[in-house]
Amino acid sequence: MSESRAAVIYYCPFCAEEDLRPVEEPRGAWRCNACARVFTVQMASLDTTRIPGRLREEAELQQQTPGGPS
Repeated sequence: MSESRAAVIYYCPFCAEEDLRPVEEPRGAWRCNACARVFTVQMASLDTTRIPGRLREEAELQQQTPGGPS
């Protein structure tokens, strides 16, 4: 998997406070000053099947394809 730059986290997933600071270890981790938790956030995947524009595009492609639904 390629190394990517982490996005900025705006609130703590545990207590919802916004007072977060990046920490050096572990790499890409954040420390919440309100609840003292250190955490990382990682995206597992992107489900493109649920993007509304994608659903419309696929429906149009099926209509244009010979043998596709009418």
